[in-house]
Amino acid sequence: MSIKAIPTLRPQDLVILLKIILEENGAWSQVSLANALFISQSEISASLKRSAYARLLQNNNKVVAKQAFLDLLHYGVPYMFPQQPGAVVRGIPTAHSAEPLVQHISSSESENYVWPYAKGHMRGHSILPLYPSVVQAVALDPQLYEFLALIDALRVGRAREKNLALEILTHKLC
Repeated sequence: MSIKAIPTLRPQDLVILLKIILEENGAWSQVSLANALFISQSEISASLKRSAYARLLQNNNKVVAKQAFLDLLHYGVPYMFPQQPGAVVRGIPTAHSAEPLVQHISSSESENYVWPYAKGHMRGHSILPLYPSVVQAVALDPQLYEFLALIDALRVGRAREKNLALEILTHKLC
């Protein structure tokens, strides 16, 4: 008897699920996701299989199970995909340094968090994005950018940032 490998979620699965949520009418395809997220179609396909296995997709795998996804963000993301702030670099603001949290949380310049990106406009401690192509994808989709910044707050934030991020995510998802 052979033992099958259990599909485990990967960071890019969160990015793909967020993009599906933003495509509210369910009129997305693997090709459209691949083009919008700068992720190969084969990786999109594998991601959808992992997400279906994890019961994060419903209705013939076209719609995200939002409450299950929110539970994953709240309880799983800080432990499954943790980040520690790195060196100060130029990049794109994330976590509490980006919208919508930047409106609610003031921080000194030394506490900014950024995704490393040479064309970025802010200096801050580097936080690796969930997937390398995120930097390209968010340039085309401001809503995706907000969601990913909120998820980064769950990954690296203090209790106040995490609670506020979760509150905003809950409001936007439900």
